[in-house]
Amino acid sequence: MDRVAVALGSNLGDRRAHVDFAVSSLQGLLSELRVSSYFETVPFGVEDEQPLFLNAAATGTTGVSPADLLRELLSIEHSRGRERPHPKAARTLDLDLVLYGERIIEEPDLIVPHPRFRERRFVLEPLTEIAPELVDPVTRKSVIQLLIDL
Repeated sequence: MDRVAVALGSNLGDRRAHVDFAVSSLQGLLSELRVSSYFETVPFGVEDEQPLFLNAAATGTTGVSPADLLRELLSIEHSRGRERPHPKAARTLDLDLVLYGERIIEEPDLIVPHPRFRERRFVLEPLTEIAPELVDPVTRKSVIQLLIDL
């Protein structure tokens, strides 16, 4: 069993209902599920004007492979009407696989740790709330140290 971290976000429709749905769905995928508080954040790195995000983070353990877990996360997004008209488009639900144990994975459709999580306060703050000791296997820094460095 590996401990994983997932970032959750929504900025279209009923944001709380979308994030609550994701949390409920993660209960069926991850053991020992812990979920952060919900944080309202300004969209980061987008070119068009977008509504505020509701962000959170979750951790838990799983025996599911990284590729299978990603497929499940994408399926949860799809069930909430996630569309991908262009990169960084507003979304009903966004679930990112941030960490998968100590694994470093670089495949065409899967990169873990998430390549940009270290520069995203909206990921690091909620993750620090529930798992400050988690370690980024690339930098060997804890999540709380990454947040301090930001």
